[in-house]
Amino acid sequence: MEKQDPIISFLREEKILDEKVLQSAIDRQQKTGQSLISILKKENLLDEDQLTRVIATSNKIEFVNLSPEMVDPMMAHLVSYETASQHNVIPVKKEDNQLLVAMSSPLNLFIRDQIEMKTGYKVIPVAATPSAIKQAIHYHFNVRNVTKQAVVSMRLKEGPSESTQDNKVEQKSIRVANAPISKLVSSIISGAIDARASDIHIEPQASDVRVRYRIDGILRGAIDVPSSAQLEMISHIKIMADMDISERRIPQDGHMTMWHNGAEYDLRVSSLPAVGGEKIVIRILDKDVNRWLLDTVVTSPDDNQKFRELVSNPYGMLLLTGPTGSGKTTTLYSVLQLINTPERNIVTVEDPVEYRLDGITQLQVKPIAGVTFASALRSIVRQDPDIILVGEIRDLETAEIAVSAALTGHLVFSTLHTNDAAGAISRLINLEVPPFLVASAVLGAVAQRLIRTCCSKCKQAYQPSEDELKWLFGKSYPAKKIELYRGTGCNSCYHTGYQGRKSIYEILCFSPEVKRMVINGSSDDAITQQAVKEGMKTLNKSAVDEVLNGVTTVEELMRVVDVRGQ
Repeated sequence: MEKQDPIISFLREEKILDEKVLQSAIDRQQKTGQSLISILKKENLLDEDQLTRVIATSNKIEFVNLSPEMVDPMMAHLVSYETASQHNVIPVKKEDNQLLVAMSSPLNLFIRDQIEMKTGYKVIPVAATPSAIKQAIHYHFNVRNVTKQAVVSMRLKEGPSESTQDNKVEQKSIRVANAPISKLVSSIISGAIDARASDIHIEPQASDVRVRYRIDGILRGAIDVPSSAQLEMISHIKIMADMDISERRIPQDGHMTMWHNGAEYDLRVSSLPAVGGEKIVIRILDKDVNRWLLDTVVTSPDDNQKFRELVSNPYGMLLLTGPTGSGKTTTLYSVLQLINTPERNIVTVEDPVEYRLDGITQLQVKPIAGVTFASALRSIVRQDPDIILVGEIRDLETAEIAVSAALTGHLVFSTLHTNDAAGAISRLINLEVPPFLVASAVLGAVAQRLIRTCCSKCKQAYQPSEDELKWLFGKSYPAKKIELYRGTGCNSCYHTGYQGRKSIYEILCFSPEVKRMVINGSSDDAITQQAVKEGMKTLNKSAVDEVLNGVTTVEELMRVVDVRGQ
């Protein structure tokens, strides 16, 4: 019976699995009644490529090593981008009345029927790995091509005609209902999500409207839209975000949600009147709760352990420092999720509340309504909290209440804008918090940065130059041969050599000696030196370690961290 099973035969012929592992999976199949494919997938015994090959072979479907160049561009667009992306399929080529379609799930009869009805061709499925199909979709349906198609199909005019304000509003409402505008805006947002962008910038220029994406912290050009489409495009976005399209003289904020590839995204929209028209910035917030796991955010085992030890304290204050956009909020949310249990009352006050966390009470700062960090914090303390998150300590009043809460049995988290961990101490003292209160209340201060990581698809080793070795080790660099890595650039990373970011930390724990130095008014440098003696890893050292481990590059190290002081 086993020999006749095409899956088992294929696994044995290709020697994909060790015989003992395979036999163990077969035994589990016979005991549980589960399919062998389910067991192999659940146990992670096969990688993506192998699993697709096994499914294809067992169903007598051809497997192809798909590349973007194999796909006929005319055939690719026989299905919409939404269909291709949602079901991970792409038409490859036409043979007579047959259409070869690459599918990561070639047994999906529903989508096969759907493509047949839309195109009129008989669908012949071929199997390809999900990542290969995604790369082909990205190549043939990139945002430039999709938006160009939308722009071409629009009836563009030189500009809006002079009319009354009411007529303008009515005109805009009619225009934004047009399918091309909707398709244009949708493709810009979808393209940003697929590119892993955190923000979309839509900026009016002299001759056109420039669209840029912020990817891994760096702004990159996406497409230029003709200025004659500007009014319609911005009006459509403002209607989607429930903003006032008749008001173009003052800044506005809006919000909308969007589903893309089975995931929900929050889109925060901000408009700003500028010369030439309104500038729109859309912040993309992924609502996936798994991104708040501490092990996902703090990947270094040593740093992870230090965070866990700090937040295991029943009371005290933990401060995160770093520039805007360095990931402080993400780290704090991951710590909150770690200690978010039904027995604890967790309250936050933020400006703004970017992500909703289940089981946690979150307050939004509203200065116009008199809700400041200080006033909100004063109210929170009367709400019997166990844990308090203060978005940022900006003034003495907020600092005093936060310190007082930390000293009276509450665990308090907050952020400050300083360059290093020790700078948090002098910042609080500059706000006129007495040094002895800082020493008593603070458990630790953490400096954080985000560094771009080398693209795994095009990463290559190279021999560093003398200058690079000096940046890493100073004057006394080792004589032994050292290999570093950098990305050469490919389609996956938009030819930048980088894909994704990770956080690096400088964690200053308040030991008895550090507390004594704070009370005695020691300098930040002296406190840092003492902390290093006690085992603290500086931001410089954390970044250098990532370079030596092949995670990032010397160029990225110099961009993010000032290593000249080494």
